[in-house]
Amino acid sequence: MALANNSCKGSLIDLDNPPRFTAAAVQAAPVFLDTAATTSKAVALIAEAARNGASLVVFPEVFIPGYPYWNWTMNPVQGSAWYERLYRSAINIPGPEVDTLRDAARAHGVVLVIGVNERHSHSLGALYNSLVTIGPEGDLLGVHRKLVPTWAEKLTWTGGDASTLRVHSTPIGPLGALACGENTNTLARFTLLAQGELIHTANYISLPVAPADYDMAEAIAVRTAAHSFEGKVFSVVSCSAISQEIVDTVAGGDEEMRRLFARPRSALSGIFGPDGRPVSEPLVDDEGIVYGEIDLARCIQPKQMHDITGHYNRFDIFRLHVDNRPQQPIIFAADFPSRPTSAQEDSHTQDPWVS
Repeated sequence: MALANNSCKGSLIDLDNPPRFTAAAVQAAPVFLDTAATTSKAVALIAEAARNGASLVVFPEVFIPGYPYWNWTMNPVQGSAWYERLYRSAINIPGPEVDTLRDAARAHGVVLVIGVNERHSHSLGALYNSLVTIGPEGDLLGVHRKLVPTWAEKLTWTGGDASTLRVHSTPIGPLGALACGENTNTLARFTLLAQGELIHTANYISLPVAPADYDMAEAIAVRTAAHSFEGKVFSVVSCSAISQEIVDTVAGGDEEMRRLFARPRSALSGIFGPDGRPVSEPLVDDEGIVYGEIDLARCIQPKQMHDITGHYNRFDIFRLHVDNRPQQPIIFAADFPSRPTSAQEDSHTQDPWVS
């Protein structure tokens, strides 16, 4: 399966007919560590969102098949067996689960963004936290691998590279995606904005096991509003929910841990406009789908005030260099007749999503 070549570098919308559509932010729990059942649940939720008029459907971080909560509740030795269980439940890209999602996006004519646990193609045991973007005709538009796993997540995921830090041209407009804590990474966000992003998806997990004074719902809202206001873009934020199944599986009979998982304000999903305000009431904690209207023409006037990728910056002073070459574990010198130049190395380093 070849990745569709639809990278969007500064492409503009049709001002005579700017996209206007309904977005759906899904807040749901996976069928924990059950890949087939979670994929089926995603397909059903895609159909539900489409029936309600959504052209963009966004799912949480690592929705398939779930988040490694044990990293926060167990020491690494205790969590090791759980890591193997997650690895065995993770997916390959390309693979049958992605094919199923592509079929669903095609059947309902929606742009789809969904988080998955992705197996490394060459290293048995390495996992990526990945966001899969699929077009309304079922094309695999992109697979973004989280650049830096956050805090305890480093026990599970390896980091991605900037080759997947792309904005994609879609019928609803230029779309980019970042996973959870990446939405705090100023340079990663700017990289997407500078490629012409107008629709941003921010994909999160419910985090009731955070420090006692940490309000996850508020943190999500602040980060989402900041990106929307700074970039004058729409943001669709999708967060997972905590199910009783997750509590029973990870906390078991530990009453203190069960109380921790029951902590409120651990999840928030919604759609935010270019003024940083929600376009509809966000959903906190409970499972459901939040809908919101996106009119990209609303991005124009705010940019007259602050356009950080245009007039409201000093590119003669500031310069962001992004190494977007795919990082490979090995390059064989014998593949080159002489010492390779930088250009040869660039051509030798193939995009892992192009076959």
